[in-house]
Amino acid sequence: MKKIIWICFSMLLLLSCNENSTSKEYPQLEPNRYNVAFLIMDGVYNTELTAPFDIFQHTVFRQNIKSMNVFTVANTDNPVTTFEGMRLLPDFNYVTDSLPKIDILVVPSAEHHLDTDLEDKVMLNFVRKVDKEAQFITSHCDGAFVLAKAGLLDNKVSTTFPSDIDKMRAMFPELDIRKEVLFVHDGKYITSAGGAKSFEAALYLSEFLYGKEIAQSIARGLVIDWNLDEVPHLVIE
Repeated sequence: MKKIIWICFSMLLLLSCNENSTSKEYPQLEPNRYNVAFLIMDGVYNTELTAPFDIFQHTVFRQNIKSMNVFTVANTDNPVTTFEGMRLLPDFNYVTDSLPKIDILVVPSAEHHLDTDLEDKVMLNFVRKVDKEAQFITSHCDGAFVLAKAGLLDNKVSTTFPSDIDKMRAMFPELDIRKEVLFVHDGKYITSAGGAKSFEAALYLSEFLYGKEIAQSIARGLVIDWNLDEVPHLVIE
């Protein structure tokens, strides 16, 4: 009898350990902050992800502002591999997890944002769903193609990676896509040229939300020269 009890106990312990080993840990999201989600997938480019992530995460070190919770979302629980080879474990799976309310969605560019990613109906529907409640939707580089495909840029002015502007115009001839600007802010949509200029688009949103002094403070902390007046951009009133 004791042997049977011991076997049963061991099996329960084993099941408990297996459950704990596979349970998913979610980031701790502090209340009274903007929830900022970064949409990632295989082939996402490092800079367009890490530049705005750095800017927005550093808001937590500034006093007397509504800072930001930053986290990643993907269509998988498995690591995502960036174009440059970094492996990132997504914080949330937007297909299966219960997600927090997203105030700001960031769409960094990815390797296939001009082709196969635009056929991903689940991803596009996720973007549309977030758009219904989000305060801001931002894209960097070819992330603008995702916003355009989802229909978010209809009747809006936008931009994208400089050498892909003509491709975007050909693919979405009804859209107003501008050259010779590093980012465009129209309504709640901010689209940027991407690359290292992703820092500047993120600093712009920081200045829009918190004021010039806070934005410059964040820039100094990352050793970035920031003066909005010197950045070619377009704001649609």
